[in-house]
Amino acid sequence: MQDNELKIFFPGKLVFGNGSLKHLAEDVLELKPLKVFIATIAPLKEAIADFIIKLEQNQVTVLSDSSIVQEPSFSDFEKLMKTVTPFNPDMVIGIGGGSVLDIAKLVAVQLENEQSLKEYVGIGLLKGRKKKLICVPATSGTGSEVSPNAILVDDDNQKKGIVSPYLVPDIVYVDPMLTVSVPPAITAATGIDALTHCLEAYTNKFALPFIDMYAYMGMQLIAANIETAVKDGNNLEARIQVAMGSLLGGFCLGPVNTAGVHALSYPLGSMFHLAHGLSNALLLPYVMEYNVPAAVKRYAEVAIALGCERQKDDKATACAGVQKIKELIKACGLPLRLREVNVPGSAIPAMAADAMKIQRLLKNNPRLIEEKDAIEIYKAAY
Repeated sequence: MQDNELKIFFPGKLVFGNGSLKHLAEDVLELKPLKVFIATIAPLKEAIADFIIKLEQNQVTVLSDSSIVQEPSFSDFEKLMKTVTPFNPDMVIGIGGGSVLDIAKLVAVQLENEQSLKEYVGIGLLKGRKKKLICVPATSGTGSEVSPNAILVDDDNQKKGIVSPYLVPDIVYVDPMLTVSVPPAITAATGIDALTHCLEAYTNKFALPFIDMYAYMGMQLIAANIETAVKDGNNLEARIQVAMGSLLGGFCLGPVNTAGVHALSYPLGSMFHLAHGLSNALLLPYVMEYNVPAAVKRYAEVAIALGCERQKDDKATACAGVQKIKELIKACGLPLRLREVNVPGSAIPAMAADAMKIQRLLKNNPRLIEEKDAIEIYKAAY
């Protein structure tokens, strides 16, 4: 056990429940904002219409934006700030997937901030936040609603992380009803992403018992329900369980964070514009296979959380867990090979070199991953 401190920043208020969105307006109005900025996505327009009407009936001026449709870049953020800065809201609300929540978090901290964005890219460099921040996830995946992280893509297509307790929202509403309309492919990719958050926290070099509780339960909930949520999107029970698993995965992201899977998935996003969750799904079983020898007991426990029977020993149990992940990814209709998504084998050396830049995550991996190892993992995934 590493002697590392436990630091967890919970949101000021967390509401989880089916249909809970209908109470959000009361919480907003209690804070007496005059102006509210909402970052969202076009498909949610109908779902949040009543919420906006309620605010406007109470003399709150609302500006909403749905320009963020994929992983946001620095230029997307700067463009959005040109619209939001003159409006200068008292409160920022993000309602959408991880990209929308990340952008909402960054807008909230950038307003009336003397630091420029470039000055707080990294860990713990942000000095404060003057605006109230509320996050409402519409997918069960990133856990961004409760994490101290936000990700932006820079001009060289590299993902850059901003990590700060000031990025944890004041209020979080998780309404699984919002996830019902999410299409199967996105449900699958975001669900596997959430499962990866839990799995990488549990097997992390810096794992913590307090976070293990969330990670283990998150793995159980997602593994048992993700296939149903993908195949029958209207199954509310499955949606609730996956949403809770995703939330628990979000709590793992601050104190422990992710590791090799996420680090190796970054180049798939930056070089081939694959969605984040899909990138993780493509690499998860192969990074697990690589890691098992360095953390056999932990990976055996992962297998049990995923619903596997205990085998003759830890190694066999851990291997059953890897097999279970492959079956789960396949059952959710996601590809298992890089070649299935048109990633050329010739790109592997460049991807491995690129992944080495993500030391903030690689350092958490239970087994050292050097460039030559990354090449072997990508080849196994190919």
